[in-house]
Amino acid sequence: MEDRWFSVDEIAEYLGVKRDTVYKWIGRKSMPAHKLGRLWKFKRSEVDEWVFANDGQRQPPSVTDDMSLVHSVAYSPSSRPQSSS
Repeated sequence: MEDRWFSVDEIAEYLGVKRDTVYKWIGRKSMPAHKLGRLWKFKRSEVDEWVFANDGQRQPPSVTDDMSLVHSVAYSPSSRPQSSS
C-alpha cells in the first residue's frame, strides 16, 4: 500500500467526489485531514478507515439538501413581505 500524502484533488478523485465536498466533510463530518501550512493533506489509509467507520450512516449534506433548506426559508410565510393594504 502506498503511504504518501494525498492532496485535496487527489483524495476527491479517489473518493469520486468534488473537492468542495471534501472541504465540507473536513468541517462537518470530521474527515481525517492534516493541515500543512495552507494545504490539506490526507493519508489514504486514514480516509479509508473513516469511510468504512461511517458506512451506513447519513451522508454529508448534498447540494439537494442545501437547496431544500434555501427553499424552505425563502418560501416560508414569515419570510414574505407584508402587504400594506
